[in-house]
Amino acid sequence: MEHGVKVRHATLTDLPSCKLLDHSAIESAIRYAIEHQAVVVAECDGNIIGYLRLEFLWSRIPYIGLVWVVESHRDQGVGRSLLSFVETDLRTKGHQMLISSSQVDEPAPRDWHRSVGFVECGVLDGINKGGTGEVFFRKELDTT
Repeated sequence: MEHGVKVRHATLTDLPSCKLLDHSAIESAIRYAIEHQAVVVAECDGNIIGYLRLEFLWSRIPYIGLVWVVESHRDQGVGRSLLSFVETDLRTKGHQMLISSSQVDEPAPRDWHRSVGFVECGVLDGINKGGTGEVFFRKELDTT
């Protein structure tokens, strides 16, 4: 990972930056996620360069709602560092798996998921704009 990058839980002072990176989510949802330690950011030189927001399926299974790295900082390990932070945090809270997804027509995100240890576990056809499907991934969190 790039030198000088710090990964941490987001705070409410990060809300404006988080909103810029997660422009599809409503501000109140981002605020709620921050307040419940479900947003993790990567920071470099005082700027938020990476963002990961968790949601919880059935209020108990962690799901990556969005992971985003600013384009100029991609392919430098920032996404992996965000994921590693989240995995450690989830393990300490007793979670045994993490779910994520990407659109079926997005090969780069699908490849990233596989490269960090996720395995495909299903597809929902036609749920995105234009009828594009969503492929889901599962990653076991070794709690031993």
